Amino acid sequence: QVQLVESGGGLVQPGGSLRLSCAASGFTVSSYRMYWVRQAPGKGLEWVSTISLGGISTYYADSVKGRFTISRDNAKNTLYLQMNSLKPEDTARYYCARGAAPAYTPRGQGTQVTVSS
Repeated sequence: QVQLVESGGGLVQPGGSLRLSCAASGFTVSSYRMYWVRQAPGKGLEWVSTISLGGISTYYADSVKGRFTISRDNAKNTLYLQMNSLKPEDTARYYCARGAAPAYTPRGQGTQVTVSS
């Protein structure tokens, strides 16, 4: 059974940092291209980042490029998203996903990130 469990969200001030984790079970993350997506209140899913099958290539939305870093730990079967220099517009629920656009399924239950002073 495929399961993705995100954690690490919270309330942070503008300019702060958070590291999101996504623990996977039922499959091996290193065997798939993996994604982080987010959904702000009242909006649709927005792609944030992708890590390639081999983990060598990473891709970012322009809105987070230079601030966010996607990575994974194959031994822990876990995906990460390091988020630095957070802005209020980064406020959203963040999901890790194994499937690509447009549905990004399967994905986890998400973790809430709120950037506010």
